[in-house]
Order: sequence, then structure tokens, then C-alpha cells
Amino acid sequence: MALTQVSSNKRCDGYQKVFEHDSSELKCKMKFAIYLPPKAESSKCPVLYSLSGLSCTEQNFITKAGSQQAASEHGIIYINISTFTVYSGCNIEGEDESWDLGTGAGFYVNATQEPWKTNYHMYSYVTEELPRLINSNFPNLGKYKLYDATVLAESYSGPELDILIDQGRDGLFLSSSQLRPDNLIAAFSKQKIPVVFRLQQGYDHSYYFIFSFIIDHIKHHAKYLNA
Repeated sequence: MALTQVSSNKRCDGYQKVFEHDSSELKCKMKFAIYLPPKAESSKCPVLYSLSGLSCTEQNFITKAGSQQAASEHGIIYINISTFTVYSGCNIEGEDESWDLGTGAGFYVNATQEPWKTNYHMYSYVTEELPRLINSNFPNLGKYKLYDATVLAESYSGPELDILIDQGRDGLFLSSSQLRPDNLIAAFSKQKIPVVFRLQQGYDHSYYFIFSFIIDHIKHHAKYLNA
């Protein structure tokens, strides 16, 4: 599958790039952002996939979150994908009517009903098509799978690990119960998986929050990815 490079900027001694390609799952053009640490020039690197929530390819996450410094330090390829604004060109009736459905947010699921089911296959894209694309074009290691975090915790039976969660205490999604960290913590506790949950006072759900704590999280992932 052909990749077209949209942009490339040197950052933290590596390169922050954006690529575009024709997606067979989504049946439209798709963009993803990828940070290649300096280590990737000479050897394979583990890959960390980020579901950024806001459009990574419109320079939000990749310019505001500050992920590149830690990814460079730990030799991690960092990939950003988003459901936001990725379905442009599908021309589905009603796709622009709501901020939390359609082109505003397609979620990481495969739609099963009309008019969405032809194009809205984000789950298959992030778990199958994109990893194949990354594995065939970049010097990376391994494979990953994505599920709902709480469901994954409830059924986890893999190697020993510990979990780090940061949540902005003043975020709208938390106060409106759209985010339910208590359910996730309960699932980890049931499985006897250690979890550190940090409710950060004064922070919301914005990039100011992400920038403040993302280095902690990349370091947390690195201790497993580089083990």
C-alpha cells in the first residue's frame, strides 16, 4: 500500500512525520502521524500507538503534547491516530450534524448499521490495517491489539504488569460521567493488577493536561517495551 508523506520535521533528534494513504477498511484517505526516534535510523524500535482523540494530523497532538522528547530518549516509535476528521470525502448524509458522531467522532468500533457500516471500520483499521502498514514500512518490533480498556482489564491473563492512570479532576467528560475510571480501577483490582490512579486537581481534558504528564506515561510504557 502506497504511502504519501505529507510533512516531515526534525524534533528531539528524530523526525515527526505525517503520512496519507488510501484505506481499504475506511474506503477513504487516511492520515497518521509517526515519530521516528534517532535510534530508528540504525535499528528496530518498539511501537507505541496513541489514540489521540483530537486530529493528530491537524498538528494538535504532535505539536502540543510534547511526546517526542521521551520517545526519543527511550527509542520508541510513537504513532498517533484519531477518529476525528478522518472520514472526509465519504459524503454520508448526516455525518457533519453532531460533534460526537460522524466526522466529529467515529469511535474505535466497526459500525454495523446504515449509513455508517460501509466506511466506519475504525476498529479494523487500528487493529489490522494500520499495524500491517507500519510493519511493512518502518523498522519496528511486534504487534498490538486494542480493546475497551475495562474489558481488556477484566480478561487480562498476560505477563505481570502495573498500570498508571492520570485523570484531570476538573474535566467535563469526568463530571458528566462520560469517563468512568472507577470501572477500570475495579476491573484491575479484581484481576489483582497493581494500578496507580492520579486524580490531578485543576486539570481538565486538554493538551495542557496531556503535556504535563505524557513523559511519565511514555517512561512507564518504555520499561515494558524495552525490557
